[in-house]
Amino acid sequence: MDVTAVLQKLEASSLAAGIRDSLYAFPLIESVHVIGLTIVFGTIAIMDLRLLGLASARRPFTSVKRDIMPWTWMAFLLTLTTGFLMFITNAPVYYSNFQFRAKMGLILLSGINMLVFELGAGRTAHRWDDSSSPPGSAKLAGALSLLLWIGVIFMGRWVGFTSTRNVEPAPDVNLEDLFK
Repeated sequence: MDVTAVLQKLEASSLAAGIRDSLYAFPLIESVHVIGLTIVFGTIAIMDLRLLGLASARRPFTSVKRDIMPWTWMAFLLTLTTGFLMFITNAPVYYSNFQFRAKMGLILLSGINMLVFELGAGRTAHRWDDSSSPPGSAKLAGALSLLLWIGVIFMGRWVGFTSTRNVEPAPDVNLEDLFK
């Protein structure tokens, strides 16, 4: 099955139609998505600022990580779920949207950055755990993470302005009357 067929099948699903046809479902899902993303970014920012030595510098890195990461992962799963629900309502349009693809690419790069950190500086955290100034590789990972997630947010907002359906106005609507 090709990508186009899968996208069309998702968009034609009863779940997608129910969300699309409801007056409240999409805005509610989008609101929960934004709340989830706010928690994701906020908790990641706390971690990244700790890695940069700019916040929570008196707390051991492992303590900050232990306290923050469960919230990050729960919020990420919530955001992933709500993002998928929004995606299926207009799957072919979102999939072909440059900003959507850029957002997905930035999320992927964020994951790679986290993996590289975990396999590198993260494994040596016991050596610099109490230091207010982590090693350069940890600082680089934190700075890159902040930039990538800011990019995710930027692209996500841009998707909303570049992926609407081209729907003709109803025949009884006179657009000139709107401007009188």
